Amino acid sequence: MPAAFEEVPFSELLHHPAATTRRLDTVRAIRLRRRDAADLALMRVDQMERDASVVDFTSRLLAGLVRTENIAALREALPDALPWSTFLPEGDMDTLIAELVDTARGAAALDDLAPIAVLLTQWKHSAEVYADPALYAIITREPEGDSDPVRRP
Repeated sequence: MPAAFEEVPFSELLHHPAATTRRLDTVRAIRLRRRDAADLALMRVDQMERDASVVDFTSRLLAGLVRTENIAALREALPDALPWSTFLPEGDMDTLIAELVDTARGAAALDDLAPIAVLLTQWKHSAEVYADPALYAIITREPEGDSDPVRRP
């Protein structure tokens, strides 16, 4: 099985395109480091399609498990997949699972994994708040000053 990825400077691709792309014979992807912009990834289309089919399958499997009321199994497996989820309150676990299933299904249909990454980052930040009692106290305390209802303009 090829290594996950290899990092090379973007200029290497520009100066030696054939040699750089031949590296894809031994790695799944090449991370192209750029100085003044976000890094890029170079991979074979067949690898990208395989990855997309796995994501599609996984999201459909997850949705099917939830529909068939196997939520207990998902709830039990979640801390293995997302260790930080152990800091979430019980009620939030079901919400996380439901949002994850819906988002994964939609993201797979769009061929765009970004919504899943955003959702996981948001939930991870929530877990960070619950894991830190001082931070939780700051975020949940009542605001100072007037808390009267806001009048309609």
